[in-house]
Amino acid sequence: MIQATFQDLLEQFQPYLEWHHTSMQPPFSADTELSFAQLSMSTSLVSYVFLACAYHNSPGPGLELLAWFALNMWLFLRTFLLYYHGPQYYYLHRMLGLGLCISRASASVLNLNCSVILLPMCRILLAFLRGSQKVASRKMRRLLDKSKTFHVMCGVTICIFSVVHVAAHLVNVLNFSQNYTEDFLSLNAANYRDEDPRKLLFTTVPGLTGVLLVLVLFLMFTASTYAIRASNYNIFWYTHNLFFVFYLLLIIHVSGGVLKYQINIQQHPPGCFNPNKTLQETIPEPKVFEESFPEYATQPFPEGLAETDSFVQTKFERICTEEPKFQSHFPETWLWISGPLCLYCAERLYRYIRSNKPVTITSVISHPCNVLELRMMKNNFKARPGQYIILHCPRVSALESHPFTLTMCPTDTKATFGVHIKIVGDWTERFRDLLLPHWSQDTEILPIFHQRHYPKLFVDGPFGSPSEESLNYEVSLCVAGGIGVTPFASVLNTLLDDWKCYKLRRLYFIWVCRDIQAFCWFANLLCVLHNKLWQENRPDFINIQLYLSQTDGIQKIIGEKYQALNSRLLIGRPRWKLLFDEIAKCNRQKTVGVFCCGPKEISKTLHKLSNRHNSYGTRFEYNKESFS
Repeated sequence: MIQATFQDLLEQFQPYLEWHHTSMQPPFSADTELSFAQLSMSTSLVSYVFLACAYHNSPGPGLELLAWFALNMWLFLRTFLLYYHGPQYYYLHRMLGLGLCISRASASVLNLNCSVILLPMCRILLAFLRGSQKVASRKMRRLLDKSKTFHVMCGVTICIFSVVHVAAHLVNVLNFSQNYTEDFLSLNAANYRDEDPRKLLFTTVPGLTGVLLVLVLFLMFTASTYAIRASNYNIFWYTHNLFFVFYLLLIIHVSGGVLKYQINIQQHPPGCFNPNKTLQETIPEPKVFEESFPEYATQPFPEGLAETDSFVQTKFERICTEEPKFQSHFPETWLWISGPLCLYCAERLYRYIRSNKPVTITSVISHPCNVLELRMMKNNFKARPGQYIILHCPRVSALESHPFTLTMCPTDTKATFGVHIKIVGDWTERFRDLLLPHWSQDTEILPIFHQRHYPKLFVDGPFGSPSEESLNYEVSLCVAGGIGVTPFASVLNTLLDDWKCYKLRRLYFIWVCRDIQAFCWFANLLCVLHNKLWQENRPDFINIQLYLSQTDGIQKIIGEKYQALNSRLLIGRPRWKLLFDEIAKCNRQKTVGVFCCGPKEISKTLHKLSNRHNSYGTRFEYNKESFS
């Protein structure tokens, strides 16, 4: 009779049991389970929003931030509801309360962000996707240009939810100590009731590694601020490399197995009555379970009954056949981060092997305004206009490296490539002193067969940048401010070799400088390119406008050598609105690529004007170069 009645109870409970899987793995709810298909769909939606932002020249990162925030909040809420309503967490929830739900929900967000934050740092992968016409369209390549923004968003998200995660676990530590139960000893993290929470925090693996993780994350976050990066880039670089320590601690952190779930829900429904053992409940039952399972609400058990009879069978619905069994969660964090981490490590290893051979320095040229031109050669080195490389000179710094945009790319006829280096900071100053011990403003070109003994120099790259797309538009507007001209110098050098094989048919080149001597960096290149296009009957191919914001020493550029540039030298700042109107009028119903590398004020103005509607049907697509 008892067996039959218990079977009936199980049949009544069956719809609830079917709602949850029961296995050695956590039995996720069908309504609350975070499936990879759902995550993929949500990620695809966010990717679509990012792509829409790139396509429509979003005025700022607001829409991207909103999309990423929505995905993270969706993941947070799904995990929160799983631990809030999941029967496998019934007893753990009774002990820890909302601290359990919040800590696990924030942990799921941290898993996601700690995994994808490495992808924007895979520079070779991004360069491959950007350079492959079959893999990435122009819109997708513009989306790749936002990789740095995405990296920063993930970093900020990690910091925010780390604070939430730490606060929730501090509450959990207190509850573990205060709500110690004798009924389920395996569920306790404390050794006895009212154990000192600090002991749980500093003597357990999750607690100690959590403290170290917070310390490492604090160092990385504070060193990533603009003030630190601008004043002392080395601090930012060295502390950012602590991410290896961060991931190692993260993997160890989740291996403690403190939080446990119930694995025998069929034999022991949540909060059921065991007729063979009356449980002494010392922890109040959360209201959520009373609301979630009203048909199984706890009834007062009559005293003095040694065994169940028909009255008990009809009066009590939560009857279990065995004690609850608990098991620690299988660590899932390494599943999230192992793929991106292995990809990043493999790329770093490949980059180290590829850059292990030093380059041959063919010439060093000193330009006005503290600019150094460096020309080099390296076997099998290939690059596209607009890309950049990373220079590493062990004699300057054993660990420090710096990116520089290529101003000259190797071609089929010449293997030489070069960069222009603005002497700003201790690294560039020491590097200049090694290359030119007796530094002066005089030009120095040394032939390869009679070169000075230069220090060893290693080159990593090339890597992609938004300026690569300037040759893929029929009409492009390139705006440079000061040394920001370097991404476009390689484009001009490429056009000097051969412009007919590219899609570009009209180039507007705007260069704004404070010192007139800065125009001498590429004055000869501009003159030669101008003369070549005139000889080929294409004077309208390039429109050069040079703006001098300061008038001191304007007479210095006047001369026969740069006569072609004198007529294109203007005093003051560009009138951007009139410039955009003129370009739109001359290129009706066309798409114009807008490229900028310069001060933020110019960048914001160009971005705003690119979004402005015009009556000529001309569409402007904005692309921003960034070196910060």
